[in-house]
Amino acid sequence: MRVAIISASELNGGAARAAYRLHKSLLLADIDSTMVVQKKCSDDFTVITPSSRFKKLINELRPALDHIIMKISGSKVLFSSSYLPFSGIVDKVNALNPDIVHLHWVAGGTVRIEDLGKINAPVVWNLQDMWPFTGGCHYTGDCTRYENNCGKCKILNSNKENDLSKRVFKRKVEAYKQIDNLTIVGVSRWISGCAKSSFLFKKNRVLTIPNCFNTDLLKPIDKNIARDIFGIPKNKKVILFAAMNPLDDPRKGAAQLFEALNLLELQNVVFVVAGSSKPEEKLKLKYPVYFIPPLSDETSLPMMYNTADVVIVPSLQENLANSIIESLSCGVPVIAFNIGGNADMIDHKVNGYLANNLDVKDMANGVTWALDNDNYIEVSIKSREKVLSFFDRKIVVRQYINLYKEIVGGG
Repeated sequence: MRVAIISASELNGGAARAAYRLHKSLLLADIDSTMVVQKKCSDDFTVITPSSRFKKLINELRPALDHIIMKISGSKVLFSSSYLPFSGIVDKVNALNPDIVHLHWVAGGTVRIEDLGKINAPVVWNLQDMWPFTGGCHYTGDCTRYENNCGKCKILNSNKENDLSKRVFKRKVEAYKQIDNLTIVGVSRWISGCAKSSFLFKKNRVLTIPNCFNTDLLKPIDKNIARDIFGIPKNKKVILFAAMNPLDDPRKGAAQLFEALNLLELQNVVFVVAGSSKPEEKLKLKYPVYFIPPLSDETSLPMMYNTADVVIVPSLQENLANSIIESLSCGVPVIAFNIGGNADMIDHKVNGYLANNLDVKDMANGVTWALDNDNYIEVSIKSREKVLSFFDRKIVVRQYINLYKEIVGGG
């Protein structure tokens, strides 16, 4: 069986790494997988991209051009119109003549919406965020207009019915009609539910299969060694906040996290922000703060997570956060709000703590539960067991292979 995976990148961002992990897992399972990306970050020959110098230059610019509407509207929340033509991605995929085309995160200028209907093979689309069924935003907050037709987009600060979000939505309606065989895969039960209630996917088959993780790599490591590598004190308890763009993206919940921590009088504790260099402005926290810049390689991730006694993921809206599963796989419990797909990963007071929705006081309770837990070793063991049972790559890849075979056999 020949599979083509389309993604904006193979390493740049959580969604990209999720796609690349599946690609590598398929190869290990003897599936002929090729990954086609807009921007290639590795030297992996099984990952291909439009190869001319001109196209490489244009591909560097495409994400910024596609997101220019954010700067015009003043929004800090990601919005993708996916209007830019001539990416060459679909032509490259069709030339491979795959049995299955598996879409992942394809915004940021990767594929023009209208080009999706030109894919020749059956399509499986992983929902790494909400963009495939919205008018352009990647997370909607409390907006449910995607269930009808978008318009009056709060992300764009618009009060117009026929705004850009509605125009993008209409383009998707027409483009999706051209895809003969489309299966939607939500990576969490939450986003699958959103897709089923959406106008764009309400008639499609929607399944739930999580992302896969290499638990042989993501595993517990001596905390003293990990802290030595990143220069973090060994004689302190460490709270880790790990995310992409953790301090500038409001959805990541840094403000709520800082409010929760400042409610407590913690002793012998340091706070680590992973995914950001030290900012010019000092964080408003009463605890010592350390910074770990963004990491692009998989090998460094387990070292980063193993610096921590607890990881906090305070996102205000989340699908299936890589940081939660990566942390649990390393035996580090996680505190998060009980929103989105978090309950798929965290069993309350078993391998972590699910705080009441956006309740900073309850998040503070979670910090106390984690740091003062007499059964910490058991919690750590349960953390890793959860990932081994549900998210290990050998388990998840088999679900995808079975799906591919069913689709191809049914065709």
